[in-house]
Amino acid sequence: MRARPQVCEALLFALALQTGVCYGIKWLALSKTPSALALNQTQHCKQLEGLVSAQVQLCRSNLELMHTVVHAAREVMKACRRAFADMRWNCSSIELAPNYLLDLERGTRESAFVYALSAAAISHAIARACTSGDLPGCSCGPVPGEPPGPGNRWGGCADNLSYGLLMGAKFSDAPMKVKKTGSQANKLMRLHNSEVGRQALRASPEMKCKCHGVSGSCSIRTCWKGLQELQDVAADLKTRYLSATKVVHRPMGTRKHLVPKDLDIRPVKDSELVYLQSSPDFCMKNEKVGSHGTQDRQCNKTSNGSDSCDLMCCGRGYNPYTDRVVERCHCKYHWCCYVTCRRCERTVERYVCK
Repeated sequence: MRARPQVCEALLFALALQTGVCYGIKWLALSKTPSALALNQTQHCKQLEGLVSAQVQLCRSNLELMHTVVHAAREVMKACRRAFADMRWNCSSIELAPNYLLDLERGTRESAFVYALSAAAISHAIARACTSGDLPGCSCGPVPGEPPGPGNRWGGCADNLSYGLLMGAKFSDAPMKVKKTGSQANKLMRLHNSEVGRQALRASPEMKCKCHGVSGSCSIRTCWKGLQELQDVAADLKTRYLSATKVVHRPMGTRKHLVPKDLDIRPVKDSELVYLQSSPDFCMKNEKVGSHGTQDRQCNKTSNGSDSCDLMCCGRGYNPYTDRVVERCHCKYHWCCYVTCRRCERTVERYVCK
């Protein structure tokens, strides 16, 4: 009789992995696209892993975009891992795409971040590709309407954010608009978080300028609006992740909406990430909940933050080990114009969780 709950648990786990509720970010499997695949013929679209039929159709009709979309998928992987390198959940499970564990299959805080970052990344990549001339269907962004300020003039080539947002949303939101993919609550959550990612991208353009003038005097500056690096957008979204709001799917008027679980007197804010299900503490390895655990993770003995040995190791303690580091040292500048350095070796003490 004891085995029966375990059998039920295993069946539920298997069912959760097969329901396809996570179609929205399966396209991140494009990060594994082999470089040998030219992506210059429409039949190549069917060879791409992780796409729903609507995305395959978008691939066929916008074939020139696909190298940029593949690049975006790879950038999501890198940006997510860098953003969460100091956390118990370090985004390592994103590399399992398209076959995720429950940390990204369910409506968790972690999946909220990945959906937002994915939506921002694809629009970011397309906007930048327009500027670099890689896409025949777009060019530089429009000249801003406001004056650039004293001594400045608009010029250069602005990132084409409007085109990036348009085409990025078409591709990344397509899976959530398929009728038979998961619950309505999950769809609403993922569409909302994707829009939060694009909103963070909309807020990221900054003035970038190049100097002109006699002997580098910078008497005139040519300026344009350029997007921040994706890692900066990821840092903004991580802040929103840390303050994300748990929501429930509840009737409001004639339709159901996502409302804050503990503050359901107000609607969800457009700027906040939302999630439906609480996450584990990610201390111990448990694939049933998508936790890789923190055993053997490196920690910082002197930190008071999330990478500290106390927090990272969940109170289990840590083991020290020594590591040899080779770095450049005693660098000297030579006129003109090069630098020579020696290579120095030192021993450092590091710590890993038990």
